[in-house]
Amino acid sequence: FFFAVLVSLAAARAQEPRVNLGAGGDWNSAVLRMIDRMPEGGAYAANAEANRALAAAISVDATGLSLDPLKARPSYCSGATYLVFVGVVREMVRQGRVSLHEETLGALTIHGQRDGEGVWGRWNANGPGTARLFAELKLGRNFTDWKQARAGDFMKVWWNDEIGKLERGHSVIFLGAHVIDGVEHVNFWSSNQPGGYGHKLVPRSKIAWAVFSRLENPEGLSRAKALPASDTYLASLLDVRSSRDEVRAKCAVE
Repeated sequence: FFFAVLVSLAAARAQEPRVNLGAGGDWNSAVLRMIDRMPEGGAYAANAEANRALAAAISVDATGLSLDPLKARPSYCSGATYLVFVGVVREMVRQGRVSLHEETLGALTIHGQRDGEGVWGRWNANGPGTARLFAELKLGRNFTDWKQARAGDFMKVWWNDEIGKLERGHSVIFLGAHVIDGVEHVNFWSSNQPGGYGHKLVPRSKIAWAVFSRLENPEGLSRAKALPASDTYLASLLDVRSSRDEVRAKCAVE
């Protein structure tokens, strides 16, 4: 049954119009197009092998930012959504729709950053890593209202009521909400256990809380060189607990 639902959802997405991006363009469409170009499966793992594979997938050379998601296998959730984010930036730079210096592009590479360090270390951190980065660089808005959510929004899911040290969370890209047998389900893309890259449907009731981050201003990445080397709030979340109110304050959540 669920396979049939996923097939119908995939067919519906294939029929969605793709928007040509320009100034003030629909960046969510670019996110969805990048998902379409990502590999499927490849297994899930959050270990040293997956970290090395992810680092090898993103590089900067004389031609600019290079991306090879096929190298990033096995994979894990924050790495998967980061690859999509970097892929959108790469395409927009190549098409001349976003202008970023080589130093800024280099800041997107992965080289062992700890939670809270640099761009990747913020994205990968416990708690609201992506939302915090969006707020710091003014990449777009963060919000919690499900009624405002659109396919292509980045999304941090919490499976429990903890934020930080004791949290159980998932970094995903929202694709939509669907009622199945009277139960609302959330459709998202990420690297999911155990198969890796792909779509997943879960009952919305299983999600304790979620923060959406909508990419609206990729050129905000030009501020990356001015970021503090480490975000002390995100770095602390490996060892301490946070709260929804603190997340709202730190990430300008609407």
